[in-house]
Amino acid sequence: MIITPFLVIFMIVVFILLFLFLNTVDKRKWLSALISLVLTPFVYFYMFYPFINIISSYHHQKYFDSEAWTEKPALRYEMIDNTITSDTLIGLSKEKITHLLGEEEWLSWDDGKKAHDSNKWNYGLGIEPGAFNDKKDCVEITFKNDKVVALRPYQEEIKFENEEE
Repeated sequence: MIITPFLVIFMIVVFILLFLFLNTVDKRKWLSALISLVLTPFVYFYMFYPFINIISSYHHQKYFDSEAWTEKPALRYEMIDNTITSDTLIGLSKEKITHLLGEEEWLSWDDGKKAHDSNKWNYGLGIEPGAFNDKKDCVEITFKNDKVVALRPYQEEIKFENEEE
């Protein structure tokens, strides 16, 4: 385990809260301090830490991997940030993108043409874990002259097949 400033600060906060709570039960400060010292790691790792993980939206970042992209589409959100910042796909042809990512999942709608735009491919990235997440992540890949010029991540509402509109 890596000891970080946040870990130390949060452990101190948990200790103080336990100490204050135990002082309401028993006025012997030495006993409250001893019990708080023993209970702090348990309360932190079994109550406080899981609660923080539930409400935070942190997730692991991974490097782009074509095989993982096609085999585990629900975990693509882990790769997209690195893919965008490193310009991994910029300048690649449609053929190369099809080879790396697979066929486009859907095309963007162009209101000017009143048709789908074959130069804007979309892929679903999965649903980022979190307690209050009601959106799924997607990415739009824009082509110009058969080469990738931009990747635009966006979110859209999760819709289930049996929901009434």
